Amino acid sequence: MSGHSKWATTKHQKAIADKKRSNQFSKLANAISVAARSGGDPSMNFQLRLAVDRAKAASMPKENIERSIKRGTGELGGAQVEEVTYEIYGPSGTAIIVEAATDNKNRTSAEIKAVLNKFGGKLASSGAVEYLFERKGEIRVRGKEKGESIQEETELIILDSGADDYKEMPASSAGGSASFLVWTKPGELKAVKDYLNSKNISVESFELAYSPKVTVEIPDEDADKAIKLLEALDDLDDVTSVSSNLG
Repeated sequence: MSGHSKWATTKHQKAIADKKRSNQFSKLANAISVAARSGGDPSMNFQLRLAVDRAKAASMPKENIERSIKRGTGELGGAQVEEVTYEIYGPSGTAIIVEAATDNKNRTSAEIKAVLNKFGGKLASSGAVEYLFERKGEIRVRGKEKGESIQEETELIILDSGADDYKEMPASSAGGSASFLVWTKPGELKAVKDYLNSKNISVESFELAYSPKVTVEIPDEDADKAIKLLEALDDLDDVTSVSSNLG
């Protein structure tokens, strides 16, 4: 199975902390609005159904979800939210893909450039980085209980779910149950998530993401710089996803 990644571990820990961040609903709302541009019916629009499911999992109010859909379909008027992708070189040549949802691309680009200038990154030309990644569904789950036999049961359930691959993540506390990062084909993300839920596996987060085909190892000092850059990018209100090939 796939090896560990400093950024995957940091991102996993941060995803849990993000539940308390004030801008979480803004990010979710923007993702819904972008998806709704292809149609406002979640049953006919996989991307929208996924965005709505993520919002519901974060306890986003129903009226906020409905307003975000109407914003995306143009029913509310005003500036449209667009999806923008940035390809970036980080410290030691690490590759980064940033996905953003914004109603003002000039503002978002300026904010991203300011972060890159501060933390040692630079924009790459279109296609210079994306070929190093592939689109996958990513699901973060927690083991059913403590104990080796129970963890093995969790792994068997993951294998039976139709997932393509998975890896164990470090436990969040001493003696705590381990977490797992599960990968799926993009179109099978919801089915795998629903299967894990049906088996009482705790799904902590799920998303479509750019997964690196190969991760790169860099010196610890540069890795620390890279993680600070990735975190700063992820903290921007308009940014919906940050992916890196940092090993």
